[in-house]
Amino acid sequence: MDKSDVTLERMRSFVRVAERGNFSAVARELNIGQSSVTRHLSELEDALGVALLSRTTRRVSLTEEGRRYYAHAVQILRLVEQAGDEVRQAHGEHAGTVRLSCTAALGVRHIARLLFAFQDRHPEIRIEFSLTDERIDLVREGVDLALRLGPLDDSSMKRRSLGRSRRVLVAAPDFLARYGRPRTPEDLAGLEGIRMSNIAGSETLVLEGPDGSRHAVPFGGRLQVDHGLAAREAFAEGRGFGPTHVWLVDDLLEQGRLEPILPDYVPAPTPLNMLIVPERAGIARVRLLIEFLVGAIARLPGIEAKAL
Repeated sequence: MDKSDVTLERMRSFVRVAERGNFSAVARELNIGQSSVTRHLSELEDALGVALLSRTTRRVSLTEEGRRYYAHAVQILRLVEQAGDEVRQAHGEHAGTVRLSCTAALGVRHIARLLFAFQDRHPEIRIEFSLTDERIDLVREGVDLALRLGPLDDSSMKRRSLGRSRRVLVAAPDFLARYGRPRTPEDLAGLEGIRMSNIAGSETLVLEGPDGSRHAVPFGGRLQVDHGLAAREAFAEGRGFGPTHVWLVDDLLEQGRLEPILPDYVPAPTPLNMLIVPERAGIARVRLLIEFLVGAIARLPGIEAKAL
């Protein structure tokens, strides 16, 4: 083996192909041609004298030698990155890329603005901001951090609780003028609702009363949406009532375009968590963004600091 042929560039391409299982996706991520990724892998295997990947027309998988080499390669690349961070930090500099995934509506309404403020403080840090409500595999997608609403499955990711997102029932003033203002949870039955079709159990509205009592009311309507921003527009246009996160409609409530209804009866708050890829948690620029977001998100409308 010619050790000079085992370069960090080839090792990095191998690690990302091993994680994503897709040459074209890695090429897009690294901003190089797919043929370059293929060449990196071929040259690395030639230098090592073993096959690291098993390739078929449908999938790419690691060989036994590839699994062993991947574990060491990840550690080497992490040490190289941390060494660079320490040198830059000694000179008071932070640079590089952080990749953040966030639930879409929260990202549009608030997190994007927070990222602008973060980059004003740290202009050398590049952020790749992905908005999706899908529970993506952070490692496969090359993401460092993810902000997630709702309960989490068991995960190998580090988790940091950001508290709970408070929810309320809202409707537009003209909607209430047409259909009347509900006085009890039972008054909601049959009232036109805006339902989130991608949330399990959303056909039933479950509310907690001031005395801790639980009220379950059938919930539905002619319009179902799978995105919080679409629900926000529907509420504002008087198309129906429904539960929503305070941070999603705080400005509309302040402007009087929406009103809370049955304020003593509330939907359960939703957990808000940050997921962190363990291997990325020690990188200085990632730590900076983590601490910045933890403090800033705690000040968003409707976020309760109480940890679950």
